Amino acid sequence: MNNLVRSVVSSANLLGEVPVWDIREQALYWVDIDRALLQRFSPASGEVRNWSMPERLSGFALRKDAPGIIGAFESGIGFCDLDLGKIEWIGRDGLLASGTIFNEGKVDRAGRFWAGSKDESLTHSTASLYRIDTDLSITRLVDGLGIANFFAWSLDNRRFWLADSLAKQVSAFDYDHATGNIENRSVFLQFTDGQTPDGGTIDAEGYLWIAMWGNWKIVRFAPDGSVDREIAMPVSQPTSCMFGGADLRTLYVTSARWGLSSEELAKQPLAGNVFAVDPGVAGVAEPRFGA
Repeated sequence: MNNLVRSVVSSANLLGEVPVWDIREQALYWVDIDRALLQRFSPASGEVRNWSMPERLSGFALRKDAPGIIGAFESGIGFCDLDLGKIEWIGRDGLLASGTIFNEGKVDRAGRFWAGSKDESLTHSTASLYRIDTDLSITRLVDGLGIANFFAWSLDNRRFWLADSLAKQVSAFDYDHATGNIENRSVFLQFTDGQTPDGGTIDAEGYLWIAMWGNWKIVRFAPDGSVDREIAMPVSQPTSCMFGGADLRTLYVTSARWGLSSEELAKQPLAGNVFAVDPGVAGVAEPRFGA
């Protein structure tokens, strides 16, 4: 294994995704989407705790002034009390297009929750991007997506990036931090060599880190879209990454076993685990949902 990378949780997730570092608890949360499981890893103790969700959870954020999470569940957006395992729905009926489910979720620095969907057949561009404001209003921002992934905001809060994994593309938008509106979409990255962008994050220098599904690596991109560096992973399907640790200098990477044959798993027995990477740079703290 690359000496920059170590496996820290033997989670063997089917579809480990959306890592979130909680600076209050000094713990990492993430999901196994296909097993409807929310997980938490405390590096200081090594403890791992799991919560079974009422349905598949594909994106979430911790709440600013309340316990539990806001989540992008299979069929809608809602708050979930982790102790009770019950969902208080914010938006559900008629929210998603036919054949789509939620796939990604992240909070911007104004405390708004953003959620993206995907075509469950992984063939059609019928998915969308939604913004859930702190007053719980829901706005559909972008249509025509295949698999919404990788949400990131520039450090000056003037740009927003969004990946469509089906189109193998990352788009850039002008972003209005005060309102949460986005406009002037342009192509930031277009992959034509079999690479597929999945989830990721931004670091304290304004560079983007993206997990490349199916490509055994995570990549750091400069703000102009050029490749700054690549870090080889011991698994073919890294799914997302998030900075954590007391100094935000550890890059946690989730991964998946989804779709891998027994022969492929024999070649990558750590597939589905959570990894810690020494990236040589610090990240930025993950916001919570709420005003």
